[in-house]
Amino acid sequence: MSAKLDLYKTFCVVAKMKSFSKAAKVLYMTQPAVSQLIMQLEREVDTRLFNRTPKGVTLTNEGSLLFEYANSAINLIEVGEEKLLEFKNLTAGELRIGVGDTISKYFLLPYLERFRTKYPNVKIKIVNGTTFELRARLKSGEVDIAICNLPIDDETLEIRPCLDIHDIFVYGDKYKKVLSKLVHLKDLVKFPLIFLEPNSNSRSYVEDFLVSEGVTMSPEFELGSHDLVVEFAKVNMGIACVTKEFVQTELERGLLTEVQLFKEIPKRSVGICYLKSVPLSPASTRFVEIIEG
Repeated sequence: MSAKLDLYKTFCVVAKMKSFSKAAKVLYMTQPAVSQLIMQLEREVDTRLFNRTPKGVTLTNEGSLLFEYANSAINLIEVGEEKLLEFKNLTAGELRIGVGDTISKYFLLPYLERFRTKYPNVKIKIVNGTTFELRARLKSGEVDIAICNLPIDDETLEIRPCLDIHDIFVYGDKYKKVLSKLVHLKDLVKFPLIFLEPNSNSRSYVEDFLVSEGVTMSPEFELGSHDLVVEFAKVNMGIACVTKEFVQTELERGLLTEVQLFKEIPKRSVGICYLKSVPLSPASTRFVEIIEG
């Protein structure tokens, strides 16, 4: 196919220059070599493509028809090659990221800003979803990478932890007297609890830990976002399970107070996930490099 493409490229140059000798200079070839290539193409298509005259060459009717298609095809190939080069150099292209709202707000934004500053011509698409949904979107090709709550057990994914986080329980002013000392988990679950919905990876991780400690829970509230969980805790609706790294402002301002547990919940991570079977695009590779520092 490569050899045949060279024939058509030579054919198009000769057609434009209307001369074998001029085409030879453009192609950095000898005139006999150009003539041989044109003759080879004419044999392959079994058609005379040029009228030869002492002053040069002109296309036959058949040659004009072939030139219309061949020239368009070669132009498209050249445009495609240019686009590939743009993608490699990140002067164009698209970065598709799957991420949850909370991680996007508290972790991802500074890295997006840095990437955008460095590669302003790369289009960024953000797809929101739970960890479970983002895994499905990775596998369907809807996103290139996903920033997820770990742990994730999936052999098809490359998983690279990038931030340690800690699950804690917090409360508002109403509970300060009763929760001012160290608290056992079995006593904590006697209070009205505020959790994320059951389909979240964060909720599952904490729930599994409580079960491993012989503690079962029945939340008073199950909410769809981390921010909403925080707001419910601030107005004393109950004891909320939150990510410590994402409520630093509220803790520092005294709007919320961390429950001091006899046994803390083990730390976990936020991580970058992508398919092992699919190479990362240049844009995705650069973005992962920015996050990992």
